Amino acid sequence: QVRLVESGGGLVQAGGSLRLSCVASGSTFSLNGIGWYRQAPGKERELVAGITNDGRIKVADSVKGRFTISGDGAKGAVSLQMNSLNADDTAVYFCNANTQRFGDFWGQGTEVTVSS
Repeated sequence: QVRLVESGGGLVQAGGSLRLSCVASGSTFSLNGIGWYRQAPGKERELVAGITNDGRIKVADSVKGRFTISGDGAKGAVSLQMNSLNADDTAVYFCNANTQRFGDFWGQGTEVTVSS
């Protein structure tokens, strides 16, 4: 089992910045990677950015140039710096840890609301 503790999020004006952090504990020895997903009202959950256990980074096209992910995919610690936020970024953001042995684990989610 893997437990994920998220922090950050909140309300920000358009053009502003927020930082999300997530730390995994438990069976992190089998991590494939860790990252952030988001789900806006009425939409499917989508990958925002992630880091694999060997350091490869993937970032969604919709946030490239505005969001930066950093951390350690093997140790299970990741931060997401979100700049130039706009209304389309409003969503619940979920930390995800993918493991070889146990599959996917999810954080409880943190709300990000961008006011225009």
